[in-house]
Amino acid sequence: MQFTKYALLASTLLLLPIRDVRGAAVTFSAAGANPAGIQTTVDAFRTALGTLNPNVVGSFGSGRREINWDGVPDMFSAPNLFPPNFFNVNSPRGTVFSTPGSGFEVSSTAAVGNIEFDNINPTYSAAFQTFSPQRLFTALGSNITDVNFFVPGTTTASFTNAFGAVFTDVDLANSTSIQLFDLNNNSLGTFFAQTANNGLSFLGVQFNAGERIGRVRITSGSGALGPNESPTFDVVAMDDFIYGETANVPEPGTLVLLAGGMLACGLFRRRRT
Repeated sequence: MQFTKYALLASTLLLLPIRDVRGAAVTFSAAGANPAGIQTTVDAFRTALGTLNPNVVGSFGSGRREINWDGVPDMFSAPNLFPPNFFNVNSPRGTVFSTPGSGFEVSSTAAVGNIEFDNINPTYSAAFQTFSPQRLFTALGSNITDVNFFVPGTTTASFTNAFGAVFTDVDLANSTSIQLFDLNNNSLGTFFAQTANNGLSFLGVQFNAGERIGRVRITSGSGALGPNESPTFDVVAMDDFIYGETANVPEPGTLVLLAGGMLACGLFRRRRT
């Protein structure tokens, strides 16, 4: 009878969904006319996340990763499309992007010409600026970018505890946001970037109670970059991404071992009693 009771307990544990415990979200937000205007807040976010890890395969278990786009080669820069898995395959940092639009683009350098997406609209270099020179990042045909996490250099799904991004030329309040989702695709909250007309904005969110961010949705402005954009649109480009080191998601086998261990402990204690 006692064995049946503990077996039932173990079976129940296996059927329970893995849910993140909600805790406090610590936000880091700043806006300024130039990189110096947000540098202190960006550095505070970096310090909170820990050591910058090298761009290699595998998880370090702690620290942070960064994407600044500036090392992307010309062959993957404007006017060419940017591979959405570049920062998991070519330069392993554990992120893969997707969008309901037509793809992604990283802006070209001054040596190539048409900086800051002037190849899309010749007015953009007057409105956009970079946090880390010289490249920026955007989705094409959409203002939505989804970020999915993997153990760097692998196809193993992963998670992080923090994510932040630099935006350029946020003109309208509540037009640019970061929405975070847990491993069950439940929203952990939506956070909005401050405005900075022709300037830079930084928004970072860190969770401190064991929350696992499995996906991030970035909404950049109120419309997509384009040659004939609506005058009512707030078009926004992105620069640096900063996020906590990605880690392994527990597999079903791990849960089975956990439940089995709890069962064995229960039987052992019962026998001793």
